[in-house]
Amino acid sequence: MRIGLVTEGGYPYATGEARLWCDRLVRGLPQHEFELYALSRSAEQERARVPLPEHVTRVRTAPLWAPADDGRSYSRRERRRFGDCFRELVQGICAGAPDPFASGLYGLAELAREQGGLYAALRSESAVRALESACRAPGASGTVRAAQVTDLLEFVDELERMLRPLSLDWYEDPGGLGAADICHAAAGGVAALPGLLAKRFCGVPLLVTEYGVQLRAHYLAQLDARREPADRPAVRALLAAFHLRLAGEIYARADFLTPGNAHARRWQEKCGATRERLRTVYPGMEADRFATVGEAVDCGDPDTLVWVGRIEPAKDLIALLHAFAEVRRAAPHTRLRIFATAAAPGYLADCRSLAAQLFPDEAADAVTAGENPVTFEEIGGPDAPSSAAAYGAGRVVVLSSVIEGFPVTLAEAMFCGRATVSTDVGAVFEVIGGTGLVVPPRNPRALADACLSLLRDPERAQRLGAAARARALELFTVEQNVAAFQEIYLRLLAKGSARPAGEVPFARPPEARVPGHWTSPTWAGPLPDPSSEAAV
Repeated sequence: MRIGLVTEGGYPYATGEARLWCDRLVRGLPQHEFELYALSRSAEQERARVPLPEHVTRVRTAPLWAPADDGRSYSRRERRRFGDCFRELVQGICAGAPDPFASGLYGLAELAREQGGLYAALRSESAVRALESACRAPGASGTVRAAQVTDLLEFVDELERMLRPLSLDWYEDPGGLGAADICHAAAGGVAALPGLLAKRFCGVPLLVTEYGVQLRAHYLAQLDARREPADRPAVRALLAAFHLRLAGEIYARADFLTPGNAHARRWQEKCGATRERLRTVYPGMEADRFATVGEAVDCGDPDTLVWVGRIEPAKDLIALLHAFAEVRRAAPHTRLRIFATAAAPGYLADCRSLAAQLFPDEAADAVTAGENPVTFEEIGGPDAPSSAAAYGAGRVVVLSSVIEGFPVTLAEAMFCGRATVSTDVGAVFEVIGGTGLVVPPRNPRALADACLSLLRDPERAQRLGAAARARALELFTVEQNVAAFQEIYLRLLAKGSARPAGEVPFARPPEARVPGHWTSPTWAGPLPDPSSEAAV
């Protein structure tokens, strides 16, 4: 089977989202031929790629950050055609109408397919004027109507970047995305645009996987943008409307959708995805990395709480520190070890300052150096060379987030056989499944009470940890993830929506697609005549 895997800002680059699970998926299905179509976000990202297995036969890349002017200018007729399509697109964005949006999107794609030149056209004065008219038209929101010229210019610039997949040459090439058996988009949003076009132009079945819903991620990013000095409400409203319309079109046209959890699935259903085309596929994680800690008899220091993750406002370490202050009043010997995988410098400084205020350094006697019961450490250091060692440092692992998609650190703690205390956000309750304690977010008192209940009852903590490991091994391994996608690939191929009438699935032998010397003419030679003696 030939699978076109489309990514944005991830695999095969060494940094970015979806890198790990894409690599595990590709390596777990060596019987298939993969072709990668990657959209990069920066020049720095393109400098480092992960090694690829042999059955990845092609890698096509396109930058979303560099200028993409092909030097093509439109004739008067082409400018009129572009203007009609672009007006439909921005009308759909500003008025919230899905039909004009889809018509304008595919109209621009067909124009780019035939003539090119979208880069210059999308940045032209006529495009800005068309956008301004759509913003002032009936049906547009008050925020959009208040857009100034600088807002329109900024949005047109962002729109051109997001629509660059419309101008790529990935679809017409006989060996390109349009000739794949299945197009698998590793995320929604812009990453799924090439899949939409391959489906429309060439009839390739489209599978979209979202472990973090791109529309939700955009909304959260917009909330953070409100804190910026140069806040532009009209630009934020236009970008949000574009992503909403694009998500609706993706969910309506995709042949199959695989959300990573029920939380993501609910978002997709609210945006128009139908249940018969949805299947939850949990992300696959390497259980072997945590086997030593998970199977050890020692359950970690009984007086230590562990937190692992990226130190940022969404993780609400401020609430965790206040909760730990309550824990220390009831259990003075308890420690909190915070292991950072990455950190927002400003927020890390705030957390260190609060920890120093809440917990003065303590010393056992008059001649011993004082020590703070809260420590900030990095994974990879001498005391925690790996994430498994970090989880193994304590008996209870805490997650205090106020915003969360699929809680990867929580699943890793479960693989390590640790009891967990978590806030009820995102897919946390779904992942835990009764094997840990869940409390409301932004409630330090409830977080402290849950931690104390496990610290005071080590047998219960051990039972919950064992149940958590069993659940993780059942649901969150690489093997279950790969098996699920193998079944979905076969289902989509058997459906045959991309095949000409009369073509039989699997009519071409699998060995015809094995890369390397197996299919070279010098190795295989001509097939013998069935009537000759050599064929008998």
